Amino acid sequence: MTNFTEEDLLTCLQIKLYHPQQSCNDFYDRLPLGTRRRHAADDPLRLGRDNQACAYILVDPRVSRKQLALYAYHIPQSSEMLFIIQNLSQRGKLSVNTSALGYLERMDLPDKALIRFGEYEILIIRESGEAMANFEVEFEVLAVPPSRETSTSLWKEQTSMSLPPVMETCSDSRISLSPKDSSFGPQESDETLPCYS
Repeated sequence: MTNFTEEDLLTCLQIKLYHPQQSCNDFYDRLPLGTRRRHAADDPLRLGRDNQACAYILVDPRVSRKQLALYAYHIPQSSEMLFIIQNLSQRGKLSVNTSALGYLERMDLPDKALIRFGEYEILIIRESGEAMANFEVEFEVLAVPPSRETSTSLWKEQTSMSLPPVMETCSDSRISLSPKDSSFGPQESDETLPCYS
């Protein structure tokens, strides 16, 4: 009988990123592309632009300081690791397949999920494992939007979240967002807002 170590059984989240201007920007310079990194299951995986609050950084001023978080969990009598995704951006909506999440809203992360915020498309695929304490994360950059390669029928229903087509060039025509697009492009410098009674 073969004894498996925890290293053999780690769940892995493959996180595949796409942005139409990624070829001429350094959005992913702070991400460990192409390598698997171990992450403690009791520590939420946060993605955003703030290197103090987030384990994984997008170098983009239009991304929220804390954009999203992934929380690992187990159900009783199961060693399978599952995940919840939460929108941490106060200024922007985040979509998971056909569901839109507002600020602090969360939902179970499907085994294959297309996440969208701003002009980013992120495909997250969960590879099952049985380890209890850790999981792995692997980042990759896609050459084409994952929505083109996955079932686009899911996105036809989601007209309220749709963005107008963007040419895959490095023009700055989309850099400044109009007020009607503000829900897709966080511009805040600090999301800690004063609260008045």
